[in-house]
This record gives sequence, C-alpha cells and structure tokens, in this order.
Amino acid sequence: MKIQIELFGVSREFSNQDFLEFDIENDSTIKDIRKKLIDYLIKNFNGNENFIKIVNSSVFSSNDNIISDNYKITNNEKIAIIPPIGGG
Repeated sequence: MKIQIELFGVSREFSNQDFLEFDIENDSTIKDIRKKLIDYLIKNFNGNENFIKIVNSSVFSSNDNIISDNYKITNNEKIAIIPPIGGG
C-alpha cells in the first residue's frame, strides 16, 4: 500500500513537497517507516547523518495523536513526522 508521510519542521528539508510517499507492506509499523525514511536519506542525501538523527529522534503522529514505533499503519492513514525542537 502507499503511505504519505507529512513533513513538519526541519524534516521538510527531506523533500521539495510537504510530504514523502512510500510503498509499504500491509501490517507495516512506524519502525518500518523509520527504516524507509533512513534508506531514502541514504540514497538521496548521501546518508546525511544529521537527517538520520532527526528521523531517529522524531515522533510520529496519526489523527493528532502521538503513536509508538509498534503502531501498525492502516491503508490511507495520514502519518506525520514531528522532529524535536532544534532539529534533533
């Protein structure tokens, strides 16, 4: 399934849009999304360590609620990455 990750704060530097889109497996979790984001950063930003730190220290939300790394994503769900203040 396709998932859009809304970008907030410094994570907006990851794309010229306000979101990134990924193909993920059914029953994927936020932990899987972190890995997809890091793989994307390695490929598109030469493994920028600061960007990777941002992903690792960010929280994710769905429907305005913070969700854990074990949270299973459903189809067409809006997920957002919210970096810490100061960028990580």
